[in-house]
Amino acid sequence: MYPRIKELREQHGLSQRKAAELLEMHTTQYQRYETGERTVPADFLIKIADLYNVSIDYIVGRSNERSTESENCLLYTSDAADD
Repeated sequence: MYPRIKELREQHGLSQRKAAELLEMHTTQYQRYETGERTVPADFLIKIADLYNVSIDYIVGRSNERSTESENCLLYTSDAADD
């Protein structure tokens, strides 16, 4: 379902068992998410994103940008409140 879950695990040199352990879940449950046998819940996506320090958009294929922080995001402030 989300092939990047497996790609990220392999890129970090983790077995399915070790990834499941780090995510505090049963290996079988992790395997089912990774293979698409089970629907991936939002809380799992959040844990995976945090584990590999990538965005959920990257995991689900909505972005090719891995970063959780956007370089294109600008913070606008107003000095009017100080006047």
